[in-house]
Amino acid sequence: MGTALVVAFIVLALLGVPVAYALALSVSFVLFMYMDLPQVLVTHNIFAGINSFSFMAVPFFMLAGAFMSAGGVTRRLVGVAQAMVGSFTGGLAQAVAVAGMFFAAISGSSAATTAAIGSTMIDEMERKGYRRDLATGIVAASGTVGIVIPPSITFVVYGVIANVSIGDLFVGGVLPGVLMGLSMCAMGWFIARRNGIPPEGSFSILQLLRTIKEAFWALLTPVIIIGGIYGGVFTPTEAAAVAAVYGIVVGMFVYKELKLKDFPEIVFKAVIGTTLIMFLVGAAKVFGWMLTNLQVPHHVGQAVVALTASPVLFMLIMNVLLLILGTLVNASAAVVILTPIFLPVAISLGIDPLYFGVIMVMNLAIGCITPPVGLDLFVASAIAKVPLEQVMKATLPYLLALLVTLLLVTLVPPIATVLPNLLQ
Repeated sequence: MGTALVVAFIVLALLGVPVAYALALSVSFVLFMYMDLPQVLVTHNIFAGINSFSFMAVPFFMLAGAFMSAGGVTRRLVGVAQAMVGSFTGGLAQAVAVAGMFFAAISGSSAATTAAIGSTMIDEMERKGYRRDLATGIVAASGTVGIVIPPSITFVVYGVIANVSIGDLFVGGVLPGVLMGLSMCAMGWFIARRNGIPPEGSFSILQLLRTIKEAFWALLTPVIIIGGIYGGVFTPTEAAAVAAVYGIVVGMFVYKELKLKDFPEIVFKAVIGTTLIMFLVGAAKVFGWMLTNLQVPHHVGQAVVALTASPVLFMLIMNVLLLILGTLVNASAAVVILTPIFLPVAISLGIDPLYFGVIMVMNLAIGCITPPVGLDLFVASAIAKVPLEQVMKATLPYLLALLVTLLLVTLVPPIATVLPNLLQ
């Protein structure tokens, strides 16, 4: 039955059925053909899968990112990034990577990060001598840190499924996310030098301080979120609500660029995005429930342990598997499907669940720029009006840089665990 379940899902996915429907329908097929159980179990488990207080953080973080973007925060964060690194060789490419890290700290979404930075930076980079496809490539790659640097919607999903502290996961993603951003900065410098793109102007500490002052309230967002969680002021879910309200206050009363007439569109988009994520997570939860009932995790665990008892080799195998699956399945869905299967094996090998979660999310973040389900590729291509195949080619150097960073974090687990351990 386990084979039938997996085969049914693969066939439906190959036929072009949306992933959420493919997950739910494959479970429905097994219930009908092999178990003679009522189909109401599908809807019951979908609801049970999303009936969690922690999942309320998802719509609030989406709202926070949307309010911040509409309120002029994105432009100010880009200004800080340009003042920091814009004068270096490849400065604009590096500014995109830095701005991606900044916006990731308020959005929680790779697609939102890509869209926000792309709408601001692609035309500017083209005016400064970058080919449009190169500019689009770095924008797509910069979005990957959106689900690694906190707050991260994908970390929220993993934390609920794995019963790991969401606050610890947020902090654990900081150093890996920063390393991902720095690796893209280094690649931007190399590409600009190879293409003969000269540096612009000179670094000015006064200009940097001026932009930091202007963006101060935006830069304060991650401090409020992480500080509030670890200070015991509020839970991660409450932190998401605070971030959304803070985005409204900053956009309307500080920067005065967010208008009441913008609210219906912002809320509608957040509702649509939240609905898609929730349905996807619910369907994936049903699929995971069926996998568990059919003892698929147990059999997979036995096979993996028979293959290797080395935690390092196991994590390297997981990297390959996750990178492949990340090309096919949405990050949140992959977390819900794979966590019940592989986390028990990881724990049996002495692997920290927090470290395992960070590695899983890093892999799936890289999947955002690998086809055919590379969401950031489609977002960047649509914004820049550049053919998808050109965007894919332009992201390859950044993909290499991200893979090197992933290997580093895999081989040096304290990169993911040192900050949560220090703050406990």
